[in-house]
Amino acid sequence: MRTSRRSDVDPFIVMDVMEAARAAEAEGRHIIHMEVGQPGTGAPQAAIRALGQAMEAGPLGYTVALGLPELRARIARLYGDWYDVDLNPDRVIITPGASGGFILAFNALFDSGDRVGIGAPGYPSYRQILKGLGFTPVDLPTAPENRFQPVGADFAGLDLAGLLVASPANPTGTMLDHAAMSDLIAATQDTGASFISDEIYHGIEYEAKAVSALEISDDVYVINSFSKYFSMTGWRVGWMVVPEDHVRVVERIAQNMFICAPHASQVAALAAMDATPELEANMDVYRANRALMLDGLVQAGFTDIAPPDGAFYVYADVSAFTDDARAFAAEILDQAGVAVTPGLDFDPVRGHRSLRFSYARSTRDIADGLERLTKFMAARR
Repeated sequence: MRTSRRSDVDPFIVMDVMEAARAAEAEGRHIIHMEVGQPGTGAPQAAIRALGQAMEAGPLGYTVALGLPELRARIARLYGDWYDVDLNPDRVIITPGASGGFILAFNALFDSGDRVGIGAPGYPSYRQILKGLGFTPVDLPTAPENRFQPVGADFAGLDLAGLLVASPANPTGTMLDHAAMSDLIAATQDTGASFISDEIYHGIEYEAKAVSALEISDDVYVINSFSKYFSMTGWRVGWMVVPEDHVRVVERIAQNMFICAPHASQVAALAAMDATPELEANMDVYRANRALMLDGLVQAGFTDIAPPDGAFYVYADVSAFTDDARAFAAEILDQAGVAVTPGLDFDPVRGHRSLRFSYARSTRDIADGLERLTKFMAARR
């Protein structure tokens, strides 16, 4: 049976690394996981209790496509608390994870063949979802002097239908300040392009609060998720905020594509939003891990790194050691027992010279992993 040209998307390399790590663990090896961007913690206890109570109260069926009204209202209140933005809850749409939000946004905003700019290095699934839906991803090679974030000059004259940015970014952890975000929104609006802001790592910041695109304009799409700050990766629930005149457009697509986000996950997500002490305790772990990573990676020999303002990643240039990051990552896994992600996932052109290290797991694991990396690099010299 034939397959479509649209289905010819690249693999998500980090998932292949995870499988190689799993196989090593199945052989009895102890692997330190620095490859995947998944919190080592589970959902807040309040979320688990709320779901148990809801399941005892009765069956959980479909919700309306836009999501539970009380969850949408609570998310709108979050924008007031975090950004001093007065957000109409009607603009909030609950999605099956941020991935579901991207699918809805791309279908709502773009026509077949439309060109959509994405920063490189950047989250690989942007590119693959766009390709799979029949759109044309346009990689915008970002520069260290711009903190690996796009600037207007990167896409001037490229005839883009849209621009997708992430702040804090994956894999670099860098953020856009208010001026940089404003400049990008203005540059897209001047050309009639749509602006999508991936804010999935908001809440995980260190020196300064991340800027939401909603602080600058209502004429944007914002996508977020409960996966990272709220530590609910496997629950597959997120949200998006769209202009008021786009709500019905997205709702119709959501009704047909997803029916709704999982009811159980929405119940848990609502309770998770008020679990601040537990969530901030997680942040204490990330802060400690970040400090260990910034010091330990340099000691190991990884000195050319992006400055992580948020999220839980360090992106390192390893061109001094290899021109094949994928083989280098496999060597590290085999010899050091540390799983890391090669940069080809994030930048198909320049990623063969980079690795991403995640510090989302326990501080004990991070310390152990750094010790292993230091010994590995010392033996390699």
